[in-house]
Amino acid sequence: MQNPDLLVVGAGPVGCVVAERTARLLGWKCLLIDKRNHHSGNCFDTTHSSGVRIHRYGPHYFRTNKKQIVDYLSEFSGWIPGNYIVKCNVNGELFPFPINLNTLRKFFERDFTPESAKAFLDNKREKIDVPKNSEEFVLSRVGRELYEAFYLGYTLKQWGKHPRELDPSVCGRIPIRFNEVETYVDHKYQILPAEGYSEMFGKMINQEGIEVRLGIDYKELRGEIRPRKATLYTGPVDEYFGFKLGKLPWRSLDFQFREHEREFFQECVQINYPNDHDYTRTVEIKHVTQQKHPHTVVSYEFPKSIGDPYYPVPAPENRSLYERYRVLAEEETSKNRVYFAGRLAEYTYINTDEAIEKALAVFERIRRDFHDG
Repeated sequence: MQNPDLLVVGAGPVGCVVAERTARLLGWKCLLIDKRNHHSGNCFDTTHSSGVRIHRYGPHYFRTNKKQIVDYLSEFSGWIPGNYIVKCNVNGELFPFPINLNTLRKFFERDFTPESAKAFLDNKREKIDVPKNSEEFVLSRVGRELYEAFYLGYTLKQWGKHPRELDPSVCGRIPIRFNEVETYVDHKYQILPAEGYSEMFGKMINQEGIEVRLGIDYKELRGEIRPRKATLYTGPVDEYFGFKLGKLPWRSLDFQFREHEREFFQECVQINYPNDHDYTRTVEIKHVTQQKHPHTVVSYEFPKSIGDPYYPVPAPENRSLYERYRVLAEEETSKNRVYFAGRLAEYTYINTDEAIEKALAVFERIRRDFHDG
């Protein structure tokens, strides 16, 4: 497929969805490429040498409030409940996280009702009406003791920056609950593809009209493949433009996978370590996949500043630089029908459901542009 209708750069969730939609609904010929040797992007799950299924690039807890997203993905996968329970190791003890009533009871060694907990934290929190950074945001909600126990160390490790150097949104994503709900998220649908993400996205792109080439860098084909209609680019936006305005910073991760000869190793899928060890968290995804196996595998995540891009660094100067690249991207869309979508192309942190939603939106934009034309 030397001259497809649509060239899709990146076989992650966004690329797979757009390829499937254009092939099925528009009848376009799509060439889907990825420089990795697999599809599914960071959602890729695979079988460890022990026989245990793992999430190769960290846990992906699928959650959404939108039935239409679930309905669309249900064409390619069944579902199992997502047992998304996270705890935080502080002073050698495990606390529910995000912070809830049970966290407060255990940490402060006293009982709370929802009302008394709100009043208690109101006395603890610092009076900062408009937080300018993540440190001020957390201090304005829970005060210094909880900030230093649960947030400060984790943020320093994860981002390589002090919370006062990061946007309020970094810690603002984490709720404070005045109930006993211990699930990690609050969404209506907390589920996981029954046979894994790789199986789901594999079925999605196993369509007539889609050719998949893996292990190929876009830079190698950029001058050779000339799509007849459009290109969808899901890679780093600064790389597309040759870093001409400067390089956008990312945080990366190293993963270590350790097999244990027992059915389960830890009591829940994820344990955060804000104050101990070089790693930020341990994940035993078997709690969620519900796989029956006598052994288990735990992943250990070590943040770093170089390597594959995982997390954009939310700071004012980075947001400003991205905005300049976004202007270039819009010009490229208008001039050459190159569409930019996804976390790398939009320099944003998004969950899997948000990636699917972005993919469906950019497909509608493509369809609208060519229909109007």
